[in-house]
Amino acid sequence: MLKRSLTIAGHRTSIALEPEFWAALEALAAKRGLRLAALIEDIDRSREGPNLSSALRVAVLRDAQGSHP
Repeated sequence: MLKRSLTIAGHRTSIALEPEFWAALEALAAKRGLRLAALIEDIDRSREGPNLSSALRVAVLRDAQGSHP
């Protein structure tokens, strides 16, 4: 697991994900023309469950499947 600290929606948070998910999120952010923090903020706003890490993994999976969160 790789832990990163980011500012999301004006507050600091730490997120722990596998390096492969971080790489996929960075690629997804680049594909959408966003900074990584902006992509994570978008995913955070639209998630249905309480766990941000899970929502990020689901967003990567949906992108790989060709659907969008």
